[in-house]
Amino acid sequence: MLQFKEIAQAYEVLSDPEKREIYDQYGEDALKEGMGSGGGGGHNPFDIFESLFGGSPFGGAGGSSRGRRQRRGEDVIQPLKVSLEDLYNGASKKLSLSRNVLCSKCKGKGSKSGASMKCRGCQGSGMKVSVRHLGPSMIQQMQHPCNECKGTGETISDRDRCPQCKGEKVVQEKKVLEVHVEKGMQNGQRVTFPGEADEAPDTVTGDIVFVVQQKEHPKFKRKGDDLFVEHALTLTEALCGFQFILTHLDSRQLLIKSQPGEVVKPDQFKAINDEGMPMYQRPFMKGKLYIHFTVDFPEFLHPEQCKAIETVLPARAATQIRDMELDECEETTLHDVNIEEEMRRKQQAAQEAYEEDDDDMHGGAQRVQCAQQ
Repeated sequence: MLQFKEIAQAYEVLSDPEKREIYDQYGEDALKEGMGSGGGGGHNPFDIFESLFGGSPFGGAGGSSRGRRQRRGEDVIQPLKVSLEDLYNGASKKLSLSRNVLCSKCKGKGSKSGASMKCRGCQGSGMKVSVRHLGPSMIQQMQHPCNECKGTGETISDRDRCPQCKGEKVVQEKKVLEVHVEKGMQNGQRVTFPGEADEAPDTVTGDIVFVVQQKEHPKFKRKGDDLFVEHALTLTEALCGFQFILTHLDSRQLLIKSQPGEVVKPDQFKAINDEGMPMYQRPFMKGKLYIHFTVDFPEFLHPEQCKAIETVLPARAATQIRDMELDECEETTLHDVNIEEEMRRKQQAAQEAYEEDDDDMHGGAQRVQCAQQ
């Protein structure tokens, strides 16, 4: 406390031009003898805290309301579900919501007179402390908002309650917000409406924040600024050429076709420049549209069909197998498998066998140890 007193005295001297001049000319002893005291009024010892921090060191206003900070209300986060078409073309969404606003009749005071009383339940703190006994010499203290004043620290008499808000200080208001979804916005991007959340007395109103959530599209997939689409070709189309119409996200009809004599292989990708997603805030620039081709092979071919195909396809690789060699060969049978499922099953079986061997090894060692004892 002595150190704080010395700091306050030094601040008092520095902030008073007359006392500072006396200190510079005659020293600290002259000040202690009362020179230039001006009647002994002096400065508030907490002025240094008000000057630096806007309040006294003990949480009060220190006799001054300057610098008193209001608490900030919570933001309201709302999901905004949009289609891929909305993100491609841009859209406006009108959303209706209800929020609390300060009562216009009592201006957020809650009473007709504008007065309120300190809550007796919490002594104006807005919080209560409850004690819970956990055991011998053990207690737990828990702090929670006061139920009587709902954490405000004040109460209003029934006769003085505002007839419009019933003493609640706020009333509900319905409002319509128009959210502009810009071209190229990303999933998870935010659109903020500052100061549109619930109002409360002595509180800076929070924001309403809409979070863009892209809905799944049945045809197009998005990755950044690029679009992906799947298209299945028949074997004839893959070998002899194809053309089809693709309806884009802005309803344009794109003619997609292969080059003459081009053969499309299974799982092949092709790209069209500037037909992807518009780039956010640069809608004149677009990504790529990728088309992933799959080829549907026929399940079975008749011998006559095989002969007809062989006449136009490259000849088979020459394999000279003599009759003597065929007699010495064993017949085999091919069957279809799901290789991923097959490998997964084998890996699981190997893991189970390893665990069984590990159990046997530990069990055997234990039995040997018992025999030695």
